[in-house]
Amino acid sequence: MPLLAVVRDMLKLCDNSREARFIIGSRMITVDGKVVTDYKFPVGLMDIVTVVKTKQSYRMLVDYKSKLKLVAVDDSEKGWKLARIDCKTVVRKGKVQLNMHDGRCILLPKDQYKSGDVLKIEVPSQKVVKALKLEKGNLAFLVGGSHPGTVQTIDDYQVRRGSGSNLVIFKEGFSTVKDNVFVIGEKAPEINLPEAKAA
Repeated sequence: MPLLAVVRDMLKLCDNSREARFIIGSRMITVDGKVVTDYKFPVGLMDIVTVVKTKQSYRMLVDYKSKLKLVAVDDSEKGWKLARIDCKTVVRKGKVQLNMHDGRCILLPKDQYKSGDVLKIEVPSQKVVKALKLEKGNLAFLVGGSHPGTVQTIDDYQVRRGSGSNLVIFKEGFSTVKDNVFVIGEKAPEINLPEAKAA
């Protein structure tokens, strides 16, 4: 979603596009810890949006209708975000480049994570604080499929050969493709999810 729409329609900091562009151009909004002045800047899943003047921060999630929704976070959560590894690439000198769901790339000295794992990273430094693995027993936030906006417990992960999508099976008795799954914790969610519910 363009930052202009976030400021005008979701945060309701103004009434029209002109005022939204002024707010953004005045360096009043940060995304993932960096000031953004481009009103077309895309804000997506798990991004942290902060209003500099009020110091209030929000995390972008999805609701039960698969629509993007801002959820307020406290100061302890605004300095980091969760980023899912969508794919990996081996680059020069054996280093591994992780390509994350939000477009960022993280370069690591060795291969220690799998596609589908989620990293808790500091923003804007991208320092890895913790890894949440796509494995049995961990909690997943669903961002698509038939149960968006809910928290489920992973029971199994099935890798399919060929062009078929890998499947994640949940203890609640259903499955979905890996792209719909975002690991958010082990015993408890790492993020504030006041609008999410466990099935």
